[in-house]
Parts: sequence; structure tokens; C-alpha cells
Amino acid sequence: MDKKEAEKRIEKLRELINDYRYHYHVLDESIMSEAAADSLKHELSELETEYPELITPDSPTQRVAGKALDKFEKVTHEKRMISLADVFSTAEVLEWIHRNEKLIPGGKISEFFTDIKMDGLACSLKYKDGIFVQAVTRGDGLVGEDVTLNVKTIQNIPLKIDVDEAEVRGEIIIFKEDFEKMKGEFANPRNLAAGSIRQLDPKIAASRPLKFIAYDLVKPDMPTWKEAYNELRRLGFQTSGEDKVWKGSDVDGMFDYIKKLDEYRKGLKFNTDGMVIKINDRKIYDDLGIVGKTPRGAVAYKFPAEEATTVVKDIVISIGRTGAATPVALFEPVLLAGTTVRHASLHNADEIARLDVRVGDTVIIYKAGDIIPQVKEVLTTLRPEGTLKFDFEKALKKQYPELTFVRPEGEAVYRVKGEDSDLILKRAIEYYASKPALNIEGLGEKNVVALVDSGLVKSIADLYRLKITDVASLERFGELSAKNLINAIDENRHPKLAKFVTALGIRHVGAQTAVSLARKFGNLDNLMNATLSDLLAISDIGEVVAESILAWFSDEDNIRLLSEMKKLGAWPEDESDVELPLNGKSYIVTGTLASMGREEAEDKLRELGAVVTSSVTKNTTALIVGEKPGKSKTDKADKLGIPRISEAEFLKMIGK
Repeated sequence: MDKKEAEKRIEKLRELINDYRYHYHVLDESIMSEAAADSLKHELSELETEYPELITPDSPTQRVAGKALDKFEKVTHEKRMISLADVFSTAEVLEWIHRNEKLIPGGKISEFFTDIKMDGLACSLKYKDGIFVQAVTRGDGLVGEDVTLNVKTIQNIPLKIDVDEAEVRGEIIIFKEDFEKMKGEFANPRNLAAGSIRQLDPKIAASRPLKFIAYDLVKPDMPTWKEAYNELRRLGFQTSGEDKVWKGSDVDGMFDYIKKLDEYRKGLKFNTDGMVIKINDRKIYDDLGIVGKTPRGAVAYKFPAEEATTVVKDIVISIGRTGAATPVALFEPVLLAGTTVRHASLHNADEIARLDVRVGDTVIIYKAGDIIPQVKEVLTTLRPEGTLKFDFEKALKKQYPELTFVRPEGEAVYRVKGEDSDLILKRAIEYYASKPALNIEGLGEKNVVALVDSGLVKSIADLYRLKITDVASLERFGELSAKNLINAIDENRHPKLAKFVTALGIRHVGAQTAVSLARKFGNLDNLMNATLSDLLAISDIGEVVAESILAWFSDEDNIRLLSEMKKLGAWPEDESDVELPLNGKSYIVTGTLASMGREEAEDKLRELGAVVTSSVTKNTTALIVGEKPGKSKTDKADKLGIPRISEAEFLKMIGK
């Protein structure tokens, strides 16, 4: 987006984030998940990085947290309680390391320290003559709230330590198990902990199972974060636990450890959304200083979020194997639960109407134990001007003008008129096995009907589950014919990518378009992750074809089908590194060839990288001419000076 668009987007993001932060940090209310808010803040930070001239002092990126409440005495921190910059990928961590290594003596960070990031209320405890004297919330980082009487009721905080003066910083939390017993009006454990500490009556805090988890000892004689951590444990403070921290110089080892913690964090007693990564040497950490409101020497690595925000770029409709019309939202790519998400099902017309999702909207998406992302909510505050409600029937007519759709009474789904799921499945398998596709011998119309009607085949993937004994038991088969069919199917477990794409039966995708897709993307995974702009970059693919491809690979049924096929070992070859001898050349086959049919000849050309067309243009490389060629083609070729290739020359060209 240009600067003017960025300025508008930044203003709306700031408004929404400030509203979230006020509710979350001041009122202890949650208007969206923290993961969704993090995603918005990350987007704002990236826009401000791209356009630093648009940064203002009141931007959410320029402050740590909400202001102190008036009901408690305000206290100025002797040393600012800073917040950390969030990073969301290993690449961002490596960039952070690289930036810091440019600034430190020797240019190499010798050691890192990581600790699990608590989801609680940040608080500072002060000790004088070894006695606990004051507790102060973080507030805005400079000024916090004196909550001493409430914090003193927390049972795991030592009231006396064997150090004369110290400041201990940590998080006030409630374990998940305790929260479930008493959550009541509170949205999450963090809100309950914060709400308890901000009660004027200390008896309320005393009645709740609060915990203080320490992470920092502000003391000049602590050379490393690890030693400070060990000293906290020696002084009697509860920490995240020795099994939750890591110290070392091996960056790969650090990432492996973080990944391991991410895998079992749901089993922890407390909520966490990431790991804090610090330069272990505290002198180097302090010398690096602060940028804006965050230290250079530490970052908060966020575990893959189960919620994120993104922008809807388009809404397309997919026709599934049952004839159902399923709308799919296409997104700006966004990282969600460890994977890049580009689309999500919107299920049906009623769901679109309920969400009122429109092209251009910013939405919250999530994964709830499923591989398929879902749209949770539309952030209407960020809606651009001039957006239109999605017209489902108009979209159906635009994408599928030759089909008629009906919506049966009492159902939410539009379906193709006159089609049932078994009929659609039979046609799909017939085409999958046909000569233009995988050419599986023995899977003609009658055998396909027998397999589907018997219940042995309920999807294309089931072809690769068939056993000889099951097929042989059907009326049309004997043991030999069943064995031949299974062998023919097995021989097609790893077809050429273009053949496989053709076999999928994607609307508007014929053999030549499939070849173009195979050349562009090299393997099926790349094609499945293609964006609209990736597809439109291919010269012979327009918007209608591109949307059809996106819709097919966005359909839940199709995603599950491909997942099943991959598990069964039915997956096309990876052709990413293949260099083909006829790349960039274009041919036409005309007339009858003695050695093979025209379709086979065209397939041979495509396999070698050529483009095969049906009409002569100035870009045609040559005509392959058999007996009785088309006069209009040869005349036009002669006029344009395009050479002819005989069948013998053609066979030599393809290595026959």
C-alpha cells in the first residue's frame, strides 16, 4: 500500500489497539483474544517501520501498558519496567541476533538465556533490610500503582530474604486449574489475577489463590540472567521452573528447546504464549540500551498463535464433490498455529450474512483443533469505505454461468441442480482415470459404477485403499481382473504433476493449463499455497481460471482429499529442479500420425516442456504434420514462415 493508504490503516489500527489495551490493562476486560491483539500490534509495528515518519508519541508501539488507576497511590519506578518487542518467527529472532551482533564488542553473542513468558500482571517487589516493604504494578512502565497490602497476601511471596536491599520483578498469576473453579465473570486467568490485585479490600485478594512467579532480580552484582534466576530460587521465590529455562550459545539448540516447550505448554499449570529470549550477559544487555520503549537485548518470541488477524482479498465459491457451493475467503497470507494461512471456509450464505464479511475486511481467524482455519469475527472498525455486502447468488452466476443452483427449503447450502453426490463422484473418478488425465486401465464407466455402488470407493483416495480380495468379490470382477486393476492404480501413485493436476478436474484447467501450473510451481505443495497474484503471473491464466484454482484448493473436502492421498503415498512427482528441452517452444499437431494418436503426441510434447496450441500464431515454433493435415493451419503457417516437422523428425525430437 502507498503512504496515504498506510496512514489511514495506521490510524484505524491505533484506535482499535488503544481500545483493546484500555479494556485489557485498565478495566481488566477482554474485547478480543491476546493473540488477535498481538497480530494487530505486529501489523502496526511493521507499517511504522516501513513509514517511520508516521510514528507519533501516542502510538501503542511507543508505550508499555495502560495508565495507573487513580484508586491506588502512584509510585515512580527507580528503574523503568519495560516491555519487550514481540517476534513471531525464527527468521525474526535471527534478524534480532544479527542486529545486536553489529553493536557488541567482538561481534558475537556468546550466550542466550530463555525463560517461559507468563501471562499475568507484571509487578515489582521491593525489600529493605531484607523485609518486604512495597509492591508496585508496572503501570505505564514509569509510574505504577502501590498494591502492597494486596500482594502481601500472596502466600508464595517471601516476607523476608537474606539480602539487605533488592527489587524482584515477576508476574502475578492464577493457575489454570484454580481459574476453572472460580472464573465467574472473568474471561481468563490473567484478568482474574489483575482484578484481584486491583481490589481496594485486601481480603478479596487473600481469598484468591494468587501466585507470584519471579523472573528478574534488580541487583548490580548479577553478571548474567541465569545467575539472577538461580539467586531468585535461592532466596525462596517461585520461578517458572528449571525445566522451563534454557542457557547456551547454540541457536539451533535454543530453537529446538522452544519448539519442545510449545508442544507441551498446554499441559502446564499456567498460561503462556511464548518465550523470553535475552542476551545472558547483563552488562552487554544494559549497554545495548533501549529503542523507544523496548530493550535491544531481549525479545518475546510468541508461540504460533491460534488466532490472528488478516485482510480478506476476495471471496470465491467452490463446488465440492457433493455439488455443494461453499464460499471461501482468500486472505493476505498470515502465520497461524505454525502454518501460513491463505484462505478459510465461510461455510454457506447464512454464515457470510451472520459475519457480514466483505472483501477488504480485516478479520480474526483461528484454528480450533482443526487443520482448516475459520473466520471468528470481522473487525468492522477497520472496514474500508465503500465495501459492499457479499451477494451470494450474484457470485454464483458470475463464477458458474452455465450451472443452475438451488437451495432446498430448510437448508443453508446452495447445490448444483439435478446432481447427486454419487453421480458427481462417479464422474470425478472416471475423469481422474481417463486418457487426458492418469489413464488408469480398467477404470472405465461400468467398473467405476460397480466400485462406488458397492461402497468400496467413497472418494478418489479410496482407490489407493482397494484390496484384490475386495474387488474380486464384486460381480464384474474376477481375481485376475481385480489384480490388474490394483496394479494399474498402483502404477499411478506418483504421476507427473501436470497429469495429476489435470486429473483433479479443476474447472477451466485443461491439459495445457495444468502444464503451465506444473512448470510455474514445480510441486503440488507450492501450487496449493499459490496466491492470486502468483497465478495471474502465468501468461495463459486469467482471473476466472485463477479464482477457480484458488477455490478448488481452498475447499475443505478437497484439502482433506489431498491430505488422505498424501498419507496413502499417492502424490505427484516433484519437478522443481527439472529442466525440459522444449521449454519456451510452441507446437501444433495437425493431421493423422501413424505411430500414435494426436493426444499422445501432444502429451509427449508437453512432457518435454513445450506449449501445445490449436491455432497458428507468430509465436508457433513449428507444425508437426501427419497425413491429411488441416489446410487452414498449413496455409497460415506457410504465410507466417513457420516450418513444418514430419512425423519422422517428430519421433526423433521426442527420442523415439
